[in-house]
Amino acid sequence: MLTAEIRITLKDGVLDPQGTTLRRSLETLGFAGAGEVRVGKFIQVSFGHGDQARARAEAEAMCSKVLANPVIEQYRIEIREA
Repeated sequence: MLTAEIRITLKDGVLDPQGTTLRRSLETLGFAGAGEVRVGKFIQVSFGHGDQARARAEAEAMCSKVLANPVIEQYRIEIREA
């Protein structure tokens, strides 16, 4: 069985208000050394088969159709043995 680990982040140049709010909170808590903070998503999808090429193609389709917004987000997929 295989698992896709998908990391979705905002593209460079896209404002991240949630990240900005977190950075301010970190500064308030005494973590003044924190630079830019960006927030993303981590999604795991398990497949009931062992075909790596098929799993990658399915994960790519999932990202492009529903998991990520290709206008403002980028994603990285890693296929692993479960």
